[in-house]
Amino acid sequence: MHDSVWFETQQIPAVFVASSAFAGAAQAQADALGLPDVRRVFVPHPIQDATDDEMRAKADAAVELIIAALTA
Repeated sequence: MHDSVWFETQQIPAVFVASSAFAGAAQAQADALGLPDVRRVFVPHPIQDATDDEMRAKADAAVELIIAALTA
């Protein structure tokens, strides 16, 4: 989140990507950093135990969301 906020404050588009379990924490941190609407995309949780194929599927599903967030 810190990196995304830093890039955004430098007028460089950024998207924060994390698993869905961290949505609440991400909002709290974005609020604390003063950029509550920073762009973000959440992928389905969990990540830690996902297989390579599951990770590829999560990435494939997220890429369009990331592009949409960057170009919105």
